[in-house]
Amino acid sequence: MWSSAFLESEMELMVPLKSHTDIPLYEQIYEYIKEEIKNGNLKAMTRLPSTRVLAENLKVSRSTSQMAYEQLLSEGYIEAVPCKGYYVAKIEELVEVGKSRDEGFVLQEEPAEAEYQVDFSPRGIDLDSFPFNAWRKITKNTLVDDNKAMFIAGDPQGELSLREAVREYLHTARGVNCRPEQIIVGAGSEYLLMLLAQVLGPDRVIAMENPTYKQAYRVFNSLGYRVRPVNMDKYGMSPELLRESGAQLAYIMPSHQYPTGIVMPVKRRQELLLWAGQREDRYLIEDDYDSEFRYKGKPIPALQGMDTREKVIYIGTFSKSIAPAIRVSYMVLPGTLLKKYKKKAGFYASTVSRIDQNILYQFIVGGYYERHLNRMRAVYKNKHDALMNALKGLEKDFIVKGENAGLHVLLTSRAGAEEEELVRKAGEAGVRVYGLSGYFIHPFHNHTRSTVILGYANLTEEQICDGIGLLKKAWAAE
Repeated sequence: MWSSAFLESEMELMVPLKSHTDIPLYEQIYEYIKEEIKNGNLKAMTRLPSTRVLAENLKVSRSTSQMAYEQLLSEGYIEAVPCKGYYVAKIEELVEVGKSRDEGFVLQEEPAEAEYQVDFSPRGIDLDSFPFNAWRKITKNTLVDDNKAMFIAGDPQGELSLREAVREYLHTARGVNCRPEQIIVGAGSEYLLMLLAQVLGPDRVIAMENPTYKQAYRVFNSLGYRVRPVNMDKYGMSPELLRESGAQLAYIMPSHQYPTGIVMPVKRRQELLLWAGQREDRYLIEDDYDSEFRYKGKPIPALQGMDTREKVIYIGTFSKSIAPAIRVSYMVLPGTLLKKYKKKAGFYASTVSRIDQNILYQFIVGGYYERHLNRMRAVYKNKHDALMNALKGLEKDFIVKGENAGLHVLLTSRAGAEEEELVRKAGEAGVRVYGLSGYFIHPFHNHTRSTVILGYANLTEEQICDGIGLLKKAWAAE
């Protein structure tokens, strides 16, 4: 079957889609466009058709075209320009996988940031403490026998044994109440959000905290959802503004809001649950991305544990607690949506291999995960304390926020120094910091123009102290 879609009025892209193959349609579209870009047949800045137009012309579902574009976006082959569409990215060099069977898998090194002595990235984690020996042992044991079952497609929701292990962990550690059949395992939160869109249906209005996790916004926006940014007060998303937004869904991070670090109190959680319970089509999407790391007080239970009317869709991940490359996330659907999932999206195959699921299962039930978390809490606590001690000299000029949990803090200039100026001066001193403005859905929503973010997870204590020392000198005149 051959289909076509127009990139521009004069340009036609022929995409060969094979129906008699085990390769999913979205993967065929992704591979074809990727090869066209790599071979130079699709030039940089060429505008691609929208996911809707591509789906219509290829006679496939819109979710298929969306998944192909999301994969191309994540690998950097295309770019999404707000209010304009998708464009072919400028690609200078591509790293090819070696052909020799002796060369093995060729890893692409992260680009060196030579101009920065210290990078306070809020996205990193400490991989020096990764339990390589335990992971290697479990992997070896998983593959020691010729277990053919490991190499066939498994349960679309994820292996039952892993879902039971996740259920037990969520109940004991996060206060989540669910059954294994409510859990869906997927390769990354982005995939799960796309799957959720299949369940909820199109033409939804979703409210998002502002500022927020921009990757989630990009996913919702690409799915055609109408996103309504909702401002926050010191307790989190404003219930009054949420009601005014006209949204049916609200995407929130109550245990540790990203990037502000706000921990939502019980009263505000109850107010949002009340909002969701007032209409049948309303739901709260709880993203519990890094709740494992808290440095003051007891862990905050998940909002889902307070839900008595099945209005919370719970999403979590192992990327922060284990490693970004462990692309295993999970979604807990309320019972009211479980039947819709089985009807509308239950046919999607699991995006996590049975081998990876078994390794993670053994890692959890063998007690390795709990020991790793305890170790990482101690590691991050030491880094957190080193950062807070180093920041003492800046407290007269900056307000420190978000310091009680997570892997980053926020610094707000007391004198109202421009964010751009703070970032520039830090860069000139060899330190990379990140402006809060980059996390607002639209730049004109930013009313805190003097705040920067400092992440510390992937830095040593020595690098943290050196970086803060350089910032003190750079911002001395602010």
